Amino acid sequence: MRRRSFSPPATEIELFPFLSVLACTIGTLILLIIVLTTQIFGEQQSVTIIAKSETGKNASKKPRYIECRQDGIIIYPQEEFIPQQYLKLSDTLLELLLTLKQNKDKEYLIVAVRPDGIETFQQVRGLIEKQGIDIGYEPIDQNWKIKIETETDAKKTKTK
Repeated sequence: MRRRSFSPPATEIELFPFLSVLACTIGTLILLIIVLTTQIFGEQQSVTIIAKSETGKNASKKPRYIECRQDGIIIYPQEEFIPQQYLKLSDTLLELLLTLKQNKDKEYLIVAVRPDGIETFQQVRGLIEKQGIDIGYEPIDQNWKIKIETETDAKKTKTK
């Protein structure tokens, strides 16, 4: 008679402990991502714009600031709003550009550009470049608040 061949049972690998550890790790990472993103998007950031050269000083020219948004511009430090349709007619903007043109060796313009204010920036940039005024621009996030630091503000913080 023939003998039946009997093979020992194959060793089975159980993946349940590995999968449970993997699921816990993924859950922890998701929780961490949720907490970090709520902290980032929950706070409204404030941006302070300071004009300084590479040496840390702005000795040659004094900056003037405007902010370009979708609906118009804001002229700082008085925070005067000018709607986009009145940019070419605004006395305040024309007065600022005239002052900058007369003092081009002493002053220049820094433009803060919001993501939705690019079209407005292009209009303003055209007006500025026609006058031959030095310009710098900085893209800023939509929800950031702008705080303009003047020379007197900087001196006050240094003395404290």
